[in-house]
Formats: sequence, C-alpha cells, structure tokens
Amino acid sequence: MTRTLTATLALATLGIPDALADNQFKLLVLAIPNKYHYEYIPIARDSLERLAKLHAFELVWTNKTQVFEGDLRQYAAVMFLNTPGEELNPAQRAKFEEYMRGGGNAMVVHRAAITPLDAWPWYEKLVGRRVGVHPMLQTGVVTTVDKGFPATYGLPERWIWSDEFYVTTNPYNVKINPVLNVDESSYDPRKIWPGQVSEPMGKEHPIAWHHRHEQGRVFVTTLGHNGEQYRDPQYLLHLMGGIYWTATGLGQRR
Repeated sequence: MTRTLTATLALATLGIPDALADNQFKLLVLAIPNKYHYEYIPIARDSLERLAKLHAFELVWTNKTQVFEGDLRQYAAVMFLNTPGEELNPAQRAKFEEYMRGGGNAMVVHRAAITPLDAWPWYEKLVGRRVGVHPMLQTGVVTTVDKGFPATYGLPERWIWSDEFYVTTNPYNVKINPVLNVDESSYDPRKIWPGQVSEPMGKEHPIAWHHRHEQGRVFVTTLGHNGEQYRDPQYLLHLMGGIYWTATGLGQRR
C-alpha cells in the first residue's frame, strides 16, 4: 500500500513542475558595450538572469540590434541597458515605434537615456527628458518621491548612492511621474570636467520616473553607471520593481 501511495504521489506531481515553471512574461534586454560602459555587462547579465529565475520570467539578452527586425510583440517589455536608441538603424527604429504604438513597453537604464540632440525626437519623448551634461560621479542622497511605485519598494526614504546624477531638460513638454529625486545639497552639482559647465536643477531633480508613451508604459532610471552596482541588492530591487511594473503594469499602490 505504501509503495502504491508513493507511486501515485509521484505521478501526481509530474505535471506540477511544468505548471510552476511557466514564465510570466518575456523581457528583451539590449546591452551593447561602449566607451564608458562595458564592465557592467557580465555582472548585469548574471544578476538579471538570476532575477529572471527567481521571479519566473524569460530573459532574452542581446547585443545585436537585428533583434528589432523580428516580431517584438512577443516581449512584454524591451529594456535599453546603458544602450541608447541611437544604436538602432532607421528600419529598426520604425519597428520599435510600431511596437510601442501597439501597446509595447520600454525600460531605459542610465546611459540609454542619452541621445544626440534631435537625432531621434521620438526616442527623446519616450525617455521623457533630454539629458545634457552631468557632474562627475559623486556620492549623494537619493530621495524616494513615490513610495507606492514598485521601483521604490525596499528602498529607504533617503538612500546614500554614488552615481552620475544626470541633469535633464524637457524640450517636448512631456509629463513624467517622478519616482526618485536626488538631493542636490548632498553633493556638488557643479563639479564637472574642465571646459564644461553643470548647473543645479534645484529642489525637483528627478533621477527615476515613469510615464506613458504611445500606447505603452515607460520606466526610466538614470542610476547605474558603475558595474559593481549591478551586484547591489538595493539597486537590483529598484531594477526588479521597474521590470515588474513595465512588463505587467501591476504592483503600483495608488
């Protein structure tokens, strides 16, 4: 009887792993090495692959823009990881625009927010801000603006962080919803390389935000310059919260 019960339980559980292993969504990550951002790639890939296993989503990692020539509708979201949209050729840009108009979603991380002036206005509108110069990497205090947004869950109200705190403008009058700000009194917003000028933005200095573009969700975080940061548990909580919301639209406390 014991052998029969054991066999029955074994057979009953055969179908369970497949059900539990179903991925919730598929995320495309474009990560191309460039002059200032390349050391992060193996670290970020390892960390994101672990997050994908932990949270049951499928991660497609690529450094080839040709993936944008395929069917993007299979992806719940596309992440530009330290890789700006300017890397896409005109045909690939058109496909991505079509994806967003069809309800696709995008996540923009750090260097991906920077694009040459007027090179692709549509992408600048997707980012929601134009990134100009930025001060040198410094330690400052990041402040939580929206405690009800998933990318802030697990972060303190005031978070000591070292990064390039981008200075942004809004030439296209895009409305964004700030998630994190940086306290400019906690670092020197004018500390920059000789020959360049950086001015403070003031009390409202967003460094992470979300908004809608075309028919899709967009989450932007300008944090993530240093490769070692992609091992940091709090930063990975920030990224995972952004991935979760961008891909599903869920988890936001209103």
